[in-house]
Amino acid sequence: MRVLHFYKTYKPDSMGGVEELINQLCSGSARRGITSEVLTVSKNTTTVNLGDHLHHRAKLDVEIASSAFSTAAFKRFASLASEADLIHYHFPWPFADVVHFATRVRKPSIVTYHSDIVRQKVLLQFYRPLRDRFLASVDKIVATSPNYLATSPVLQRYRDKVEVIPIGLDASSYAAPAEERLRHWKERVGSTKFFLFVGNLRYYKGLHVLLDALPGTDFRVVIVGAGPVGTALREQAQRLGLEGQVNFVGPVDDDDKIALLTLSRALVFPSHLRSEAFGISLLEGALFGKPMISTEIGTGTSYVNIDETTGLVVPPSDPSALRVAMQRLWDDDALTTKLGHNARARFEVRFTAQAMVDSYVDLYKRLIEHCPSKKN
Repeated sequence: MRVLHFYKTYKPDSMGGVEELINQLCSGSARRGITSEVLTVSKNTTTVNLGDHLHHRAKLDVEIASSAFSTAAFKRFASLASEADLIHYHFPWPFADVVHFATRVRKPSIVTYHSDIVRQKVLLQFYRPLRDRFLASVDKIVATSPNYLATSPVLQRYRDKVEVIPIGLDASSYAAPAEERLRHWKERVGSTKFFLFVGNLRYYKGLHVLLDALPGTDFRVVIVGAGPVGTALREQAQRLGLEGQVNFVGPVDDDDKIALLTLSRALVFPSHLRSEAFGISLLEGALFGKPMISTEIGTGTSYVNIDETTGLVVPPSDPSALRVAMQRLWDDDALTTKLGHNARARFEVRFTAQAMVDSYVDLYKRLIEHCPSKKN
């Protein structure tokens, strides 16, 4: 079986939650005898061999409202799709909808629905007819949590074709950190007691709320990642006098991320808008047995993190509530240990890569079997 994933970006060009899901799917599927390829658009047009799958890149022409467009992608998609048994789209990316219809490729197809479109409300009015036609045309839609399915008006419209497959991680891909890396971060952070945030620094991550929660406390916070609001966040931290409490370390490689996850006391994830559909770094925190603090935004974050069981859940955009939750984990070693233990146990039951990949492979096989008219 050959599967073609189509999304706007992928590693090594970027590494976010959707990219990690695609990576886990491609690698896990390869171990089950499935050949996966990924097509994106990029300024770099060389094909990347990632060992067990290929990343093809069509030339990026322009980016409008966070959506990438490429004239070269039409021909490249048609060529790769002709060799595939199934097309796996990742939503939202309006350009993919256009390519889907323009190339008229008749193959079994699924969409992993990662998020509603939240921010571009004006453009959404123009895009909605195309979105609805696209989602109606594919054979299956996958939601990443029952929470998101229940709270997304768009997914509810297509409820009969939606399946829920939670995102999972492969614990074996997180090698134990080298002692040298642990020493490095202990010295750089200046303490072994700190809250950790890992992710892209984007508008919906709620990091401005996190910074507002810190004045008057002795909490230490390490923020890993880069993104469009990074400069504004650093300026905010400076205005609030948080130089000694907040450490912006920028993007780090996997070894350093694992070291920081190992050393951290808890993971803080203050995303305040529904653009945050799941939160893979929450899964990473659970994998490392760390309690989590997240917000209730009606998405998969509250499927990963269960209030008072695996961590604490607070209202979004509420610095005071966030500060109270952080204080509880800062002061109470027994609570921190208990919640972290529960987080790891829930990870083993719900969020392994093996379970995720098995569910997708089963779905792939069912679609190919039941869509014979689309095989060629």
